[in-house]
Amino acid sequence: MLRDPSTKYRPFPTIDLADRQWPSRVITQAPRWLSTDLRDGNQALIDPMDAEKKTRFFDLLVKVGLKEIEVGFPSAGATEFDFISGLVKTDRIPDDVFVQVLTQSRRDLIETSFASLDGAKQAIVHLYNAVSPAWRKIVFGMTRDEVKQIAIEGAKPRNLLDCRTRFLGRGVRRGDGRAATHRR
Repeated sequence: MLRDPSTKYRPFPTIDLADRQWPSRVITQAPRWLSTDLRDGNQALIDPMDAEKKTRFFDLLVKVGLKEIEVGFPSAGATEFDFISGLVKTDRIPDDVFVQVLTQSRRDLIETSFASLDGAKQAIVHLYNAVSPAWRKIVFGMTRDEVKQIAIEGAKPRNLLDCRTRFLGRGVRRGDGRAATHRR
């Protein structure tokens, strides 16, 4: 692994288009690195890793220097929840590492996700909502507007603030590493 991965990336040639902004922008720093191996990589395996293997893999990701690690989908079930909360409770997460969990934008699943992180010093909760037409019609049985409403409701600042305050207290950090602040 490169000692300074930022040296691997050179700015791409810019394209100056008067009516566009992004083609003329230049990358000025290395991208943020986030490992999704413990969640996305694990679900792709024929025989998914058990908690012991996931813990060893987490330790390896920390050892190679990753500072943001997606550790799982805690609302998927007890195994995922226990693995994630176990990392927190055993103080296995270094102070300079952010763990990330993935959750659908539904209040009950968001609450479960925050509960799995109870006591974490730094965490990212990644909200998403499936929006493909097939998923919307077959799985949700909803219209486009109904699915949009699920996303809006789940991501309301008050809902997230209540979960964050209840489960994570004052140790919460923003995605950019600065301390998160909130007002009641």
